[in-house]
Amino acid sequence: MNATDFPLWLQWLIAIFALLGAAVALLGSWGLLRLKTYYERVHAPAIIATMGCWLIMWASTAFYLASGTGPTFSTLLIAVFVAVTVPISTIFLMRAALFRDRRAHRAVPPSISSTSLARTPPPPPAKLS
Repeated sequence: MNATDFPLWLQWLIAIFALLGAAVALLGSWGLLRLKTYYERVHAPAIIATMGCWLIMWASTAFYLASGTGPTFSTLLIAVFVAVTVPISTIFLMRAALFRDRRAHRAVPPSISSTSLARTPPPPPAKLS
């Protein structure tokens, strides 16, 4: 069975998943070029790698299931590996950049925990009965 033997709805489904994955990759690449600072730019590749990868994985899984070759676990394993490693590596890259910029006394984004703690009043003292 080749791709022209697929039902029309399946051809459309595969094409939509593949085009959406490509559109996410294009949008993330555009964001990578458009955003100014490293701290803003680091999020665009993470979106490309996770969401775009999953959409293209679903397109290839649907194609291989419909072609009769059976399910391919390699596409799922690649998508899971990317989904697990990309957030972890993004966090480490951000921490390394913050550490480097703080040591060089450059302006860095404020810490979220310190700004949220500064806005909340301290809890009242507990009464002992």
